[in-house]
Amino acid sequence: MAHCGFNETSPKVQTPRPEIVKPTHGTIDQSKKPVLFEIFGEIWTVQSQLGQGVSASVYRVSSGRAAATTTAAAVKEFQADTHGGDYGYHKERSVLEDIQGHKNIVTLYGVFTNHSCMGVVNHCLLLELLDVSVSDLLVRGSSATQVGRPQQGHSMWLVQHCAKDILMALAFLHREGYVHADLKPRNILWGADDEGFKLIDFGLSFKEGNQDVKYIQTDGYRAPEAELQNSLAQAGVEVDYGCTTAVDIWSLGIILLEMFSGVKLKDTVCSQEWKDNRTAIVDHLFASNSVVCPAIPVYHLRDLIKSMLLNEPKQRCTAETALLSPFFSIPFAPRIEDLVLLPTPVLRLLNLIDDSHLHNEEEYEDILEDMKEECQKYGSVVSLLIPKENPGKGEVFVEYVNSSDSKEAQRLLTGRTFDGKFVVATFYPLSAYKRGYLYQTVQ
Repeated sequence: MAHCGFNETSPKVQTPRPEIVKPTHGTIDQSKKPVLFEIFGEIWTVQSQLGQGVSASVYRVSSGRAAATTTAAAVKEFQADTHGGDYGYHKERSVLEDIQGHKNIVTLYGVFTNHSCMGVVNHCLLLELLDVSVSDLLVRGSSATQVGRPQQGHSMWLVQHCAKDILMALAFLHREGYVHADLKPRNILWGADDEGFKLIDFGLSFKEGNQDVKYIQTDGYRAPEAELQNSLAQAGVEVDYGCTTAVDIWSLGIILLEMFSGVKLKDTVCSQEWKDNRTAIVDHLFASNSVVCPAIPVYHLRDLIKSMLLNEPKQRCTAETALLSPFFSIPFAPRIEDLVLLPTPVLRLLNLIDDSHLHNEEEYEDILEDMKEECQKYGSVVSLLIPKENPGKGEVFVEYVNSSDSKEAQRLLTGRTFDGKFVVATFYPLSAYKRGYLYQTVQ
């Protein structure tokens, strides 16, 4: 009989929090009466505040009496009649209702009103709960650099994944006639159960040819034509033209450049040097980072980003033409940082199983049984796999029914010991696991 018990819990590793509007990390004071929303006749409990903006706040909420039936979502509550709260609500609601159904756009579950004890009525959106934002990923990438890794951005796998997902979202959005108008890292979030990046926050969006918002986009991600339009509006000059879908392509180009380089570019793109020598700056960023990436994919990504950052809007690539770039035909494997940062329903446990256990059938079966029993403490296990040969030899792959269960397992198992060994727990792409594709090496 194999002796494979878990013990010695070490400090817990916090899982990433989703971020919508300006991020906050406050949690609800549990010593006070719980904050509640009544949504469609059911009581939902506010677990934490995810974001705070001028006109709206975003909360993580949960519903359900038993853990097995608990449902989590996000509520975006707009402030009544202050700072354009009602306008923002009606604007975002109308856009989301018109574009629902794409896997790379946040899902709107419904709308409702919240009646406060002071008699104030606030409009609310009930939204899909998402995970870590690209903004968070950029911060975490910078932290990794500071602890001794050479200056570099995220893996080609992650850059490609994000680029493809958001281009597909933009291609759909633009076909529907909409301009997002506020594309930035904070408005791109990871959907753990769908394993994809998704667009959020459509408060500045408008129909192309009918721009009803004067000031669009955020500093650092603002296209030149939007910068000009904003300046004219501030000067009180009326213009008879609006921005086009090309402004979204520009923003995405900057985001991808930041992800690849690992450098926040706000000061750079607002400088005169950027306006005069943008191509040279892009070339320099790629030359500085090319030593850690294969050459051909780097050139394809560089050319794709350059085609997004052309000064003339009509010359920029569209979302649909960008998806035809040869950059998207190259397969990449994720780095271990990617698998730690991006939750999925599949958990991968490392540093657990010795080769000797794999070739003793009785011990192998005992380990399978012990692992499944332990992993079921944290959620519903769909399947469990321990490969006997490479790739994945001795690693434990646990498929949970959803990402909430796998995230809880990752949080509680990381740092534990198993048969005297410290557990390393990462996530693993569900799509690859389902295909039986196990990465031989993770860079």
